[in-house]
Amino acid sequence: MPDAARSMPDMPPAGGSVAPRILAIVNQKGGVGKTTTAVNLATAMAACNKRVLVIDLDPQGNASTGFGVARNKREADSYAVLIGEATIADAAIESGIPGLELVPASHNLSGAEIELVEMEHREFRLREAVVRHAAASPYDYILIDCPPSLGLLTLNALVASDAVLVPLQCEFYALEGLSQLVRTVERVRKHLNPTLEIQGVVLTMFDRRNNLSEQVAADVREHFGTTVYRTMIPRNVRVSEAPSYGKPVLLYDMACTGARAYLDLAREVLRREKDLAEAA
Repeated sequence: MPDAARSMPDMPPAGGSVAPRILAIVNQKGGVGKTTTAVNLATAMAACNKRVLVIDLDPQGNASTGFGVARNKREADSYAVLIGEATIADAAIESGIPGLELVPASHNLSGAEIELVEMEHREFRLREAVVRHAAASPYDYILIDCPPSLGLLTLNALVASDAVLVPLQCEFYALEGLSQLVRTVERVRKHLNPTLEIQGVVLTMFDRRNNLSEQVAADVREHFGTTVYRTMIPRNVRVSEAPSYGKPVLLYDMACTGARAYLDLAREVLRREKDLAEAA
């Protein structure tokens, strides 16, 4: 990994005020609730009167589907942003949720890993797009839904971001995968993005009836302390059903335990953000 931190473009203030905070939602393992967290956390943050943009950087495009965006409606997408054919303003579309917009993903993104290898500043493509957009950005937060890998797409997200939010499924191998991700974040911070930090770890698919969930939660908190959010996302059938209706769970069933958990998580993330800003 080259030492290119000095060439990283600075983020100007948005509209003469504070630039949007950029959070990459990352886990190299699939099936941990990463996209579910991206969709529902963004929706909950919008419900807390924050202006939010979600960038779908996963070739599967599940976050776009989760917001009900049909594949034939994804004309300008995150692929076009990465290769410089479109700006974020060009690609951003309304989600149907007040205060929340989306840069969708399409099947074009599946070849981006190969194409990026030959491009100049390949690790900085997303960062440069965000910087160009930042001066006129209407957003308080940009959430990037990353693919379940640590390739060039995820690397672009980490270089573009201020912080990382890690969804972690309560299962046996959770700590092993998290340790690998922490090492990756440390390498990116050393060589490419010196301000990158881990904002927090959120435990997902937690089942109080399952002793393993309790043990994993205890182990993760022992190793990572207050980095782990107090809020845990429970296993909840309504959360699983919502994407098939093209809706975040907060719109599908506001009263379910999963929806309430994501609202609690949004409040906790925003409190942590406020504390970080005050400490800076």
